Amino acid sequence: MNRKENARRGLEISSKMRLRDFLKGKLTEEEMPKLKAAYDIVGSIAIIEIDPELEKKERTIAEAVMELNKHVKTVLKKAGIHSGEFRTQKMKVIAGKRTKETVHKENAVSIKLNVEKAYFSARLSTERKRIAELVKPGEEVLVMFSGCAPYACVIAKNTKAKSIVGIEINPAAHKYGLENLRLNKINNAELIEGDVRKILPRLDRRFDRILMPLPRSAETFLDVAISSAKKNAVIHFYDFLSEEQIPDASVDKIKKACKAAGKKPKILHWNKCGQYSPRSYRACVDFSIS
Repeated sequence: MNRKENARRGLEISSKMRLRDFLKGKLTEEEMPKLKAAYDIVGSIAIIEIDPELEKKERTIAEAVMELNKHVKTVLKKAGIHSGEFRTQKMKVIAGKRTKETVHKENAVSIKLNVEKAYFSARLSTERKRIAELVKPGEEVLVMFSGCAPYACVIAKNTKAKSIVGIEINPAAHKYGLENLRLNKINNAELIEGDVRKILPRLDRRFDRILMPLPRSAETFLDVAISSAKKNAVIHFYDFLSEEQIPDASVDKIKKACKAAGKKPKILHWNKCGQYSPRSYRACVDFSIS
């Protein structure tokens, strides 16, 4: 783990401790253990999770989050799990400005989105930076499941890639992606709305680097990625696994898909990109094919 990552995690831990400290006297000793002190900040919006037994105190908790983070103007609570074809999540405004739209800034880009309509993880900022640092001048990059275009924007702004193509099936996320290209004055990226299985055969193109940041079941699209890769292309495969499964379960999926396609994979690197749930982690395996 590098120094910046250590610093970031240290700030997260500090923030959790400060929230608990801030709420002492406002929550009872019985309520305090039920407080979920971790929360995400996307632009000017904080997204928190409220235990059902603390719903009567949700406004107090939300106001504490705003007090601790002066740039936060809205606090939303999760009102459901990620679900549906687009893996979006219902949310409810519990404090501040009544909006679910914001502009999130990271890695020299601005990402505008509605956090309820487009899947987006601010926690992947470090991972998006990692990928951008791997992109070589002149590469043609494909971002499958491009969402509101965070990967496409970060790569376009921070590398000398020749071109970036993003494909996204969620029309709301795609619309924000197009707006983000304009917002960041990007002219070497193209975003296409639709199903990657239908779009890629029509494009009849091959790519030097392919990203697969699907929130769930990316392995079902490995065949599509492999068939769209140039010789010696690099594919970044994202998966959700328990800690003991990382990276072997992902590597097995990659080997199986490559064998079916008559290709040989070379595992280059694997990276744990953060915790997704109490027993699940997001992991990325980078591999090349020949």
